[in-house]
Amino acid sequence: MHFRGRGGLLTIHPGGARLAADLPPDAVWLDLLEGTEEEKEAVARATGFRVPTLESLREIESSSRMSAQGEVLYLSLPVIARTAEDRPVLTPLGLVLSPHHLLTVRFAPVGAVEALADRPQELTGSFTAFVTLLEVLVDRIADALERIRTELDGLSHAAFEAEQPQRNRPAEMDRRLRRTLRAIGRTGDHVSVLRDTLLGVERILPFAAEQAKHWIPPGTDNRVRTLRQDIASLNDYDARLSDKVQFLLDATLGFISIEQNNTIKILTVVSVVGIPPTLVASIYGMNFKYMPELDWLWGYPWGLLLILLSAVIPLIVFRLKAWL
Repeated sequence: MHFRGRGGLLTIHPGGARLAADLPPDAVWLDLLEGTEEEKEAVARATGFRVPTLESLREIESSSRMSAQGEVLYLSLPVIARTAEDRPVLTPLGLVLSPHHLLTVRFAPVGAVEALADRPQELTGSFTAFVTLLEVLVDRIADALERIRTELDGLSHAAFEAEQPQRNRPAEMDRRLRRTLRAIGRTGDHVSVLRDTLLGVERILPFAAEQAKHWIPPGTDNRVRTLRQDIASLNDYDARLSDKVQFLLDATLGFISIEQNNTIKILTVVSVVGIPPTLVASIYGMNFKYMPELDWLWGYPWGLLLILLSAVIPLIVFRLKAWL
């Protein structure tokens, strides 16, 4: 656990019982990352806050994610985090805001919180720290959306260039389409996670600004207004990316259907081509007593020629009709 005041970033040892004595009077931001029970109790004694639990932060009702108790605001939102496999997932982030302190409660590393903690700038108030944290979070979401747009452009190029002639084309095409489909799925999941985070920020920001309007520092209104405009523009951008993901998904599934139809068409042609030779062979394989061709000198070559012609003629017809 660490807390930050006007003097910079300070680290508190796990002995949470010392926090109340060690907390300087100008401390602004307190951050709990998988805090122990001792640390939570020490934070509660030092600030008077009710430290939210993981179960309460996971609730999705608006009344659970945004509530006010006097001048203390209890907020929560889902934010993006990375797993050990570098897969984006949602993790709950709790924020407790008062005129004097900002407490963040998290149960997984969150890049925006770490980025703000590494900044050298001073935090001059709890609401300023709150807005700054949301600004960092929105900036990181914007960067992520820009990277996703670049990835989608690459996937679009790969999907629509997949018709180029290649050796072992069916097998190679299958592998490429599978890779493209998996990549689109991962990208769509990432876009969905970012959308949930944006929605959470969009909900808590006006609530906090309205509830704290009597004690927020002057000039913060402009930052809140700008942040809300940024969120609105990112929501529109995210919606366009979602449409592009759906378009690429439909296009890739369409390519897969075309490849499946081509395979079925080949099997159909093969089966049709095989029917006439089978018919000829069956006719000359019948055990009738009188078959004129049995006494012919060239009867056997005649039968082979009929079998060959009955196979080649359908192939020529299919080729002329551009079915092959």
